[in-house]
Amino acid sequence: MAPEQTPMTEEQLRAAVIGELQTHDATIVLADYDPEWPRLFEREAERIRGALGDKALQIEHVGSTSVPGLAAKPVIDIVLVVADSADEGSYLPPLEAAGYVLRIREPDLDEHRMFTRPDTRIHLHVFSQGCGEIGHMVDFRDRLRENESDRELYERIKRDLARKEWKYVQNYADAKTEVIGQILARTGGSA
Repeated sequence: MAPEQTPMTEEQLRAAVIGELQTHDATIVLADYDPEWPRLFEREAERIRGALGDKALQIEHVGSTSVPGLAAKPVIDIVLVVADSADEGSYLPPLEAAGYVLRIREPDLDEHRMFTRPDTRIHLHVFSQGCGEIGHMVDFRDRLRENESDRELYERIKRDLARKEWKYVQNYADAKTEVIGQILARTGGSA
């Protein structure tokens, strides 16, 4: 999520979600870092490459599961870069055939699409080549991998927020925006 984004309203969530909007109404469960997470990412990356071939311009493991030593919701976040994420016909059918399910469509947020799989806890985020959000997600991951104090700060904030009850998991994600922006500002890039 871009640091300048404001928290999503329930109406915005309903507009973006494909299918039923699921309430969470609970705290967030964070798991200690699991060395299996990179292997799960690699398996999914191979699956995506097999489905899309050269239409998969870039595949990145992002989010907390991509940072050794960082606690995380045990969901593998993946960025998939395609030529034009608005052109669903170029990538949606082969991803669906490979078992991915389109769950989020956000035309007003960088034409972001997000897929899940019924058999694996992943979020596959699809963006167009050149989209600034790709850089934000990769820069944030790299900063947390390289900077222990930022990694500890982020984990402390996540743990504090995870103790609260959240109607939607997206509300928890949105609550981390401020600290993400602070950390991204230290990368030297624009937030």
